[in-house]
Amino acid sequence: MRPDRVILIVLDGVGVGALPDAGEYGDQGSDTLGNIARAIPLRLPALRRLGLDRVAPAVGVGQPDPPSGAFGRMAERSPGKDSVTGHWELMGLVLDHPFPVFPDGFPTPIISEFERRIGRATIGNKAASGTAIIIELGPEHLRTGSPIVYTSADSVFQIAAHEDVIPVPELYRLCEIAYEVAARGVGVGRVIARPFIGSDGQFTRTANRKDFALTPFAPTLLDRLTEAGLPVVAIGKVEDLFAGRGITTAIHTVSDEDGMNRIESAMQSTRRGLIFANLVDFDTVHGHRNDTAGYAANLERFDVRLTSLLQRIGPRDLLVITADHGNDPTTPSTDHSREHVPLFVVSPAVRPGVDLGLRSTFADLGQTLADLFRVTPLGNGVSFLRDILA
Repeated sequence: MRPDRVILIVLDGVGVGALPDAGEYGDQGSDTLGNIARAIPLRLPALRRLGLDRVAPAVGVGQPDPPSGAFGRMAERSPGKDSVTGHWELMGLVLDHPFPVFPDGFPTPIISEFERRIGRATIGNKAASGTAIIIELGPEHLRTGSPIVYTSADSVFQIAAHEDVIPVPELYRLCEIAYEVAARGVGVGRVIARPFIGSDGQFTRTANRKDFALTPFAPTLLDRLTEAGLPVVAIGKVEDLFAGRGITTAIHTVSDEDGMNRIESAMQSTRRGLIFANLVDFDTVHGHRNDTAGYAANLERFDVRLTSLLQRIGPRDLLVITADHGNDPTTPSTDHSREHVPLFVVSPAVRPGVDLGLRSTFADLGQTLADLFRVTPLGNGVSFLRDILA
């Protein structure tokens, strides 16, 4: 029986080894899963049954039984290592040029225009860790009311503000203005609202983060599916990364645990089409904070939930687990890392133990799903559907 429902889970930041050009990004030696496993033994029985040992050998000693589905790794063809680039490529859209980055902060004309439009001064304007900069500048922000503007190694214009100083709706309005200035104006990939709470230097970011991403410049798999009348349920920050395009239902989450709950709920109500979820805590809560122990614990929590989810996969379902980039918490950097990503495809309709090898682009996944749903082929990628169906 051919599947007509896909559950696609992106483990945000869960890479499986540096790409050949990782050195150009300062990421040589990055291996998110492998380096974590070398530091902390991981108990991931569900992922190992899917073939994790074949994809990230450092995680285990090798599994003699054939994996229960198809497995492989994918390389990113687009330049860059951010979530927008990775998710767009997964859905068939490959960038020719990277989004611009600003390691020394944004040029004065950009900041001046943003300040003019919002009617207040800003502080920060540098590349920084999001948790570190609110500790550094949070007291000044509380005193002055000036929003904290910062960036990272990615193409992002981030605005941090205390929820009692700049309420969340107002912060979103500031981000919409920043979107016009920095995204539409100079091509920055994303504007991100970073609200926080707390006092006396004890600040904590909240779940009210919101991403304002550029609109995809060409059709993605999501567009093809909605054009064909198929539902696309976006869970987590997926809606934000695609600027809402090609999505029929959007569900935002407050944690990865909430994300898994939302996936299971969507499976109860959505009988066909695509359920597309991003689990962001690997990246934002642990990777960017170099929290190796927390990252390992989150992997194990996900594995427990995956065990339950696998029991729900029926003959007309296809479960895909992958990632969008790396974020190795064991390296000095707190930024994303340029890595391969894992690829696991499981279904009663998929032949067990199929080795998909190393795919040359994330877009192979999008093209495969376009093939499965019999929609218009995408502009990039090679389908591996015939290789996996029983």
